[in-house]
Amino acid sequence: MSDNKKQEKDFTSEVDALLPEAEAKVKSGKLQEGLDKIFALEKQTRNAADLSSTTRLVKAAVEHCYNAHDFTLLNSTISVLSKKHGQLKAAVQAIVELSIGWLDDIKKAHGVPKWLEVVETLRGVTEGKIFLETPRARVTLLLAHYHEGLSKASTSTPATEKQSLETASDLLSDLQVETYSSMDRREKTEFILEQMRLLITVARQKDAEHQDKKVGKEGLGGGETEWVKVRVGGRKVNEEFLKAKDNEDLKLKYYDLMIQHALHQNNYLDVAKFYYKVWETPSIKDDTDDKGRACFVTRELMRWPGIVSIYGEFLQQTPVFSSEKRWEDLHTRVIEHNIRVVAQYYTRITLPRLTSLLDLTPKQTEETLARLVVSGTIWARVDRPTGIVSFRNKRSAEDVMNDWSSDMQKLLGLVEKTWMGMNAAQAAQSRVVKASS
Repeated sequence: MSDNKKQEKDFTSEVDALLPEAEAKVKSGKLQEGLDKIFALEKQTRNAADLSSTTRLVKAAVEHCYNAHDFTLLNSTISVLSKKHGQLKAAVQAIVELSIGWLDDIKKAHGVPKWLEVVETLRGVTEGKIFLETPRARVTLLLAHYHEGLSKASTSTPATEKQSLETASDLLSDLQVETYSSMDRREKTEFILEQMRLLITVARQKDAEHQDKKVGKEGLGGGETEWVKVRVGGRKVNEEFLKAKDNEDLKLKYYDLMIQHALHQNNYLDVAKFYYKVWETPSIKDDTDDKGRACFVTRELMRWPGIVSIYGEFLQQTPVFSSEKRWEDLHTRVIEHNIRVVAQYYTRITLPRLTSLLDLTPKQTEETLARLVVSGTIWARVDRPTGIVSFRNKRSAEDVMNDWSSDMQKLLGLVEKTWMGMNAAQAAQSRVVKASS
């Protein structure tokens, strides 16, 4: 296929004369005879590299097949014309785009089987052709959605549901749309997000089966392979592009998918980062009460019973905290936050007082303190006989002297500044006295 050949002859007049004749043949019920007339002239226009005339002829041929509702002949015509020796790329592209425009009507008026035949024909014609990569991706997306719909049908069994979902995911995952130069950035992003969404659906299904079978966690069991692909897909999305106001819908969808991935990995820091990105979205920020967020970012104690009474019912209905494990993890993070706040404002505190502030038992308080000390989050020492917790390490004589020296330098600096101010005031006052005398 090539469009680089120089046009040798203009067949516009011949095409203008032939098309009405072919149409008359088709309307009289002689479809094949009409097509034969078109094919004979199409060969001449193709060999002469007359792109305009060739495009008119091939489009007329497939239109006659479609209007006659002869889908077997339509599929054959599309395939044959696209594989003709020396066929012009733009002519093939015109056939494909014209046929794609009929897909919705074919599905509604003639049923899914005929629609599937045309879809597979178009996928066969576009396979391996770089100049048709975008039309192929669009047709494949339609086919993937069809298979996904099969998985949701009331007549589907668990086996067919799994197979349909995996087929839909595999169809889209085979498309490397991030490399398509003919596809605009928004459409690329939409395709990548669809790939991620289907991968997550398949991954959750495999995870459920894996858990039911109680298989060991050696290797990439369950849907781990799909979760890895989701992460890879997430890296293909340009987050700067999502910041544009026109792309807010894509931004929210992207971070929703990334939150699902991070929750699966129990990576709560990433979950928080992604939720913050969502919160930064103008449409979300303008519609969100900021009081709840302020509670979590202010360096003050967060009493767990109060958190439960105010936010508990709402939070436990969300996908994030519907899991008992994640709810317990949130409780643990609140306790750790409270200990860091206490360590910031207290140098020493009694263990009973600390226990009451944390709303824990003495044993739980000591265990949490020990874990944070071991991890290096805080410095603390518990004096069991006196029941006192110290949050400040004993300082060496050198540290004390260094701090004293620093404080003295600051004090001397203030004295010098004050002395200079007093001298300036006295000089000004003396000048005023001399002037008045």
